Amino acid sequence: MSVATARKVRLATAWLDGCSGCHMSLLDMDERILDVAAAVEVVYSPTVDAKTFPENVDVSIVEGAVSSEEDLHKIRLIRKNSKILVSLGDCGVTGNVPSMRNAFGIDQILARGYQENSHANRRPPLSVVPRLLPRVRPIHEVVKVDVYVPGCPPPADAIHYVVAELLAGRMPDAGKLTRFGM
Repeated sequence: MSVATARKVRLATAWLDGCSGCHMSLLDMDERILDVAAAVEVVYSPTVDAKTFPENVDVSIVEGAVSSEEDLHKIRLIRKNSKILVSLGDCGVTGNVPSMRNAFGIDQILARGYQENSHANRRPPLSVVPRLLPRVRPIHEVVKVDVYVPGCPPPADAIHYVVAELLAGRMPDAGKLTRFGM
C-alpha cells in the first residue's frame, strides 16, 4: 500500500453515532491534507457524494459508536470491504458519550426524548429513524479493528501520522501522539 505503487490508495471515511468532530480534526491537517489527497482516491466519505460503500477499499477510517441497526449494518459492510479498518476517536474506540445511554433501557431513552421532552408529536418515529440497538458498542466489539486512534477528537497531528504511516505501508502506533479524551 505504499505511495510508490502505481495506483492511489482507495480511502474511505465514515461516521456512526457521534458528533463528527473526528472528521473535523481530520480536515484540520491543514496543508498536509494536500499530500494525503495526492496519494489517495477518496471512494466514500460524508464529505463526498458516494451513496453506497464500495468494494476493495484499502483503508477505512470510521468514527462513532455502533448504536443503531443502521450503524451495525454499515460497520459490517465497511469491514467486509476494507483491508485496513481504523477506529477513530473515543466514540469508536470505547463507545464514549453515545454509550452513556447503556445505563438505561431503550424504552426509558425513547420516553425521555419523545414524551417527557416533547410537546408536539409525542411518539418515537417508527419508520424514518433507525432502530436503536439494546446497547451501544465500540467498533471493535462488532468487527475486527486494525488501528485504534483515541482522542475526543484525536489531534490532527495524530491522524496525519496514522494516515502517513498507512500510506507508507507501515502499521502505526497512535498512542505516541494521542490519548483518551485528548
